[in-house]
Amino acid sequence: MRVMIGMVLGAMVLGLAFWAYQENYRTRQAQSDVRQIQREIGFLQEQMTVLRAEWAYLNRPERLRALSALNFEKLGLLPMTPEHFGRLDQVAYPPQKPILSAAVPSDADFPAATPEVQP
Repeated sequence: MRVMIGMVLGAMVLGLAFWAYQENYRTRQAQSDVRQIQREIGFLQEQMTVLRAEWAYLNRPERLRALSALNFEKLGLLPMTPEHFGRLDQVAYPPQKPILSAAVPSDADFPAATPEVQP
């Protein structure tokens, strides 16, 4: 009986060792994946920084002014001035629809429903 218990315990220890070995490698693989993803995130953040800098460089007011002057015949763009903006009282709002104040029909306006009798 002792031999049988010893064998079962030995098999359990071997099973747990095998499980721990697999979990160790799964954990290492997960850590490697996390490091790879963090490197990718860092690379993408670097790219975003460069793209934002390029966007800011391309949207400089003096550059856009020069481009609009260069393409004035095609685009017809003019510099914005305060006169281009209107006041609130100059806005033409659509006419208001009249609110209907007619009386709501009552039950007396409708014919009474008669139940149909089937033979």
